[in-house]
Amino acid sequence: MITPFDSLLIFILGLIFGSFLNVVIYRYNTGRSIGGRSQCLACGKMLRWYELIPLFSFVFQGGKCRGCGSKISWQYPVVELATALSFFLVWQLSLPPVSRLIYLAIVLCLVVIVAYDWRHLIIPDAFVYSFITLALINTILLSRFNLDSFGRVIISHLLAGAGLAAFFWLLWLISRGRWLGFADGKLALGIGFLLGPLAGISAVILAFWTGAVVGVGLIIISRLSARYGYVTMKSELPFAPFLILGLALIVFLNLNVLPF
Repeated sequence: MITPFDSLLIFILGLIFGSFLNVVIYRYNTGRSIGGRSQCLACGKMLRWYELIPLFSFVFQGGKCRGCGSKISWQYPVVELATALSFFLVWQLSLPPVSRLIYLAIVLCLVVIVAYDWRHLIIPDAFVYSFITLALINTILLSRFNLDSFGRVIISHLLAGAGLAAFFWLLWLISRGRWLGFADGKLALGIGFLLGPLAGISAVILAFWTGAVVGVGLIIISRLSARYGYVTMKSELPFAPFLILGLALIVFLNLNVLPF
């Protein structure tokens, strides 16, 4: 039985992991070590422990560095809060203990993918491959609880991943990379492995719907205010966040959009 105290602890744990993920996101592929003390990106001031409390330090400092007064990126609290909420929601799912831990590990991979793709329009291979592996392991473990359907479930999830990946790679090939990135197909592969055919297709449909809504919204906002830049139908928009949002809507809300 999950108690409110358990949920609070897992939320706090998510905040701590989210704080670490911010370090990973900023230092990944830069040649800098993940270890070492954190410092202000503007003035280089080494941060004290009370400046590194997840979420709370950002709020209490007014979103600014105590040393130079420069603004701290909103990525820090957003990543921390998103990780904490995801941990909390995963903990509420009716899953075997091992599968629940795998889902928490998947959350870590996907949060990094979302933030990194949003910043750089690149999906980091290390994290998408980790997600694919974890998704496949989870499906195998869950299938073992029902030996009669073990082979059928594995095959259906493998085919779902291959089919979704093939669809994205076909779009990538036809558009020569203008519509989608090749790595979006890798992410779709993991989604298919994790969710299976029907739920996987629903997640992709939701991704296209939410991506379209956000894209149109950004175009409208850019027309109303030049402060947010000029956005057109040809502007690049990272798609991984929408794929992962579609996945989250399926996992946490069971939001199936298919008529069957």
